[in-house]
Amino acid sequence: MATTSTGGCACGAIRYEISADPVMSANCFCRDCQRATGGSNASVMVVPKPAFRLTKGEIKYHTVVGESGKTVGRGFCAGCGSPITSQLGVMPDVMVVKAGSLDDPARFKPTMNIFTSSAPPWATLAPGLQNFPKMPG
Repeated sequence: MATTSTGGCACGAIRYEISADPVMSANCFCRDCQRATGGSNASVMVVPKPAFRLTKGEIKYHTVVGESGKTVGRGFCAGCGSPITSQLGVMPDVMVVKAGSLDDPARFKPTMNIFTSSAPPWATLAPGLQNFPKMPG
């Protein structure tokens, strides 16, 4: 049975609930995630889109074209800039949630490191996880 997870932005303007377990949890080292986070990677949980419910506020999206050639919408709080979600044109039925936006970030249990071919030399890859140079297919 799925446990409800909650989260939001740093200023409290955005709040959400997730009512399903993740279908994937990963540390993504693609260049777009690096730019979006200002770090070496984004730690993300992928959940079914119907399981993600915004309970307060509105997420603003900046859309780019990803490596797949499809759109990637980066969702953030317009007030404080906290990254919250991503919407992937290549996977339209899921919502990607930034693990750092969870109220209890210990709920994030990564199973893989993806786009490791883009990881900067100073990045630390979580040990004991599967490593994929690109997105696993």
